[in-house]
Amino acid sequence: MASFPKFPQGIARPFPEQPTRSAASGEDDATLTPETFIHRDQTAQKGRGAVTNLRGRYESVAREEFDDGWQAVHFAEAGPQAAESTEEDEPPRLKTIVTEEDARSIITRNSSPDLPFSLSLNPYRGCEHGCIYCFARPSHSYLGLSPGLDFESRLVAKRNAPEVLLRELAKPSYEPDTITVGINTDAYQPIERERQLTRRILQILHDCENPVALITKSSLVERDIDLLAPMAAKGQAIVAVTITTLDAAIARTLEPRAASPARRLRVIRTLVEAGIPVSVSIAPVIPFVTEPDLERVMEAAVEAGARQAGYIVLRLPWEVSPLFRQWLQAHFPDRAARVMNRIQDMRGGKDYDADFATRMRGTGVWADLLHQRFEKASRRLGIDHRNRAFATLDASRFKRPMVVPAGQGRPAGDAQLDLF
Repeated sequence: MASFPKFPQGIARPFPEQPTRSAASGEDDATLTPETFIHRDQTAQKGRGAVTNLRGRYESVAREEFDDGWQAVHFAEAGPQAAESTEEDEPPRLKTIVTEEDARSIITRNSSPDLPFSLSLNPYRGCEHGCIYCFARPSHSYLGLSPGLDFESRLVAKRNAPEVLLRELAKPSYEPDTITVGINTDAYQPIERERQLTRRILQILHDCENPVALITKSSLVERDIDLLAPMAAKGQAIVAVTITTLDAAIARTLEPRAASPARRLRVIRTLVEAGIPVSVSIAPVIPFVTEPDLERVMEAAVEAGARQAGYIVLRLPWEVSPLFRQWLQAHFPDRAARVMNRIQDMRGGKDYDADFATRMRGTGVWADLLHQRFEKASRRLGIDHRNRAFATLDASRFKRPMVVPAGQGRPAGDAQLDLF
């Protein structure tokens, strides 16, 4: 388990009641005005998706920030006498902290009937892309961290992921199947440039001829074309590129540290030119925010070379719901209520319904209309929209690796493949 340094996140006690002046004493103490404990305005930080560090559902205490008198607080009603804000008043930029951990296992198995794969692998916990809608945010609560800003700034790298994968592939009980890399958090997030865990994992899957599916919104995937192209030629690799909107301004707030929509279209074109099958994942579809772009995204992706497409309606499990609501208020206050009303229309009156049969598409008239739009656009553009790509990958050539034990001619922790 990763161990993180603890940072102050406010006062670990209930937020104090707003004091009132005692009429009996006649005191008029300025220190006992409501402004003494006023909340600081929560504003979005540049380059970050979440607005706050919302506490996880397993936290035993709530932390609230309030002004303790040591920093200047400016009020609109103070008039011309109020001091002008300076750069010193602005909160410091949130830095990314990466902690390493040793994973005990690396291949995750699922039996969800609405997912087209059963095996997945995630080299990292947390994701610096900062997508506010990410369904994986609540998983940070298990680490004692916030699903909010912590999720995108306090990351965990599974430093031994390639070695553990090698060991699991070597087990006689392992049955070859497509392994989806980056399903929980993006395997090509910025820290991959230095860590190269995904690169090493792909090298192992390439050497073992185990099929792989990648899901990403990063241009870094182009780095590994030399591994993916030969696998694709043997029917062992596919890539899904996520594009939620073509509006760069919306994307900067929705997915602040991911590649721009235009750059992702170029990724599709580059991969297709290398002979790698690419699908476009329009996920999530957010009513009145990204939903108007549905057909345009499909058209642009097909023009770039994508031959498959899929969509998922916005999912708001656990802490994702309040975080998304904060994001709406920060960036789209004029339509926040309208967006949430439409989401609840498609979720049976709730923010989220986890039923396997409906969680990806929603229910009701609005969900049906969205499905009809997607189906008609797919037929018009001549693309596959039934998630059949996973079933076409070939696992018949799998070569089970032989793990060379540490100490037998090779250093510890440096297990390698010996396929012959």
